[in-house]
Amino acid sequence: METAYKARLRDFIVDDPGRDYVLRVRDMADDDRPREKMVKSGAGALSSRELLAVVLNTGTKREEVMAMSARILKDYGENGLASQVDPQKLAQDYRIPVTKACQIAACFELGRRFFKKSKNGAAAIRNSRQAFSYLKGMGSLPKEQFRGVYLDSHYRVIRDEIISIGSLTAGIVHPREVFKPAIDSLAAAVIVAHNHPSGSLAATASDIEITRQLSEAGRIMGIEVIDHLIIAGNRYSSILVK
Repeated sequence: METAYKARLRDFIVDDPGRDYVLRVRDMADDDRPREKMVKSGAGALSSRELLAVVLNTGTKREEVMAMSARILKDYGENGLASQVDPQKLAQDYRIPVTKACQIAACFELGRRFFKKSKNGAAAIRNSRQAFSYLKGMGSLPKEQFRGVYLDSHYRVIRDEIISIGSLTAGIVHPREVFKPAIDSLAAAVIVAHNHPSGSLAATASDIEITRQLSEAGRIMGIEVIDHLIIAGNRYSSILVK
């Protein structure tokens, strides 16, 4: 009895309906592959996803490099990824090997060192509108992200750090995680912010409690928490610290 063959295209099955299929490097034409494209046309011709794929070089057994790059950039955000200096945290947040997280952190650290602006040229944030302008990229992130922007005594940005990713509670946003970068950078003040992917600008009870705890901790440490922004899309609201 003959058995009919039936090929199953497993590579094109998407388990998560919200996740787009990303073309694999081996399925691309030679000239469209990130490294070959860079050699031919220069780094400026590559998208952020392609550049990250070049940095990562290969994927893992479970995830091809282009899919990994697309996922990290979508969830972390380009600015957030560029500011991440802790490879262990990056590896844990996005389920990638520590070696690949080190590659990403090293890439952006080189960029910071080679192209770092002088302090006189650093961005200054003196009000909530300027803070939103600096952080507005958070509004398009699909996951909730809590971030700290650290300022010197002249309100110039000296550091930008992702504190946590996921639904916020006073239990996971601990003052020590917020103030350690401030201490390391000798910051005089900090602005904290998080996004609401739901689009709502209303502060939750957890948002208010987090703000209160951080404000009290900042007063004890002599590092002022000057604002807590909620960002949703292209809008923001401010939980003013009293």
